Amino acid sequence: LCLLVINSYSQTDPKAQEILKGVSAKYKSYKSLTASFKLNLLDKKTNKAQNQTGTVTLKGNMYHLTMADQEVMSDGKVMWTFLKESNEVQISEVEEKSDGLSPTTIFTMYEKGFKTKYKGDKTENGNMMQQIELFPEDNKKNYIKILININKKDKYVNSATVYDKNGNIYAYSITKFTPNAVVTDDMFTFNKAKYPGVEIVDLR
Repeated sequence: LCLLVINSYSQTDPKAQEILKGVSAKYKSYKSLTASFKLNLLDKKTNKAQNQTGTVTLKGNMYHLTMADQEVMSDGKVMWTFLKESNEVQISEVEEKSDGLSPTTIFTMYEKGFKTKYKGDKTENGNMMQQIELFPEDNKKNYIKILININKKDKYVNSATVYDKNGNIYAYSITKFTPNAVVTDDMFTFNKAKYPGVEIVDLR
């Protein structure tokens, strides 16, 4: 994980790596987790903000994401995206490559593909946070950097702010975090019986 490069700006920060290794070890010790989150998007072109909330449950490479307009479920191989307004579910294969940050990757996205820089500690809502900047090693990514705040006591990513190349800012924040939540595997697959009249669109 130690990267040696010419200028110090893009050097991987040992302090940041130490913190992130601790976060990764803590995350891998959980059998599952459930988190509630807020997503704020600031569009620089229109200077308008959009706000969304949701919950995500993770277990290994499986997840269940619920937001106001959709639900996304995956058993690690297949992904079901249920669109509430049209009562439609789209079925697709899980893609290995992801170019961005989402509630399903917020806790692990820092593990590869980034140079890191420790920014210091700050208090947020009475909790001590450790701030780390992530810079993508691949300059073809559509974002410039990600700023993450790590809960120092409990060692999880509490918030992440993505700065994209168009000047937009995406801010994810965790409002409730429950490690080792009791979940069953049927949460991560689509059960047609629970969605009366649903239209199925298989994109595989």
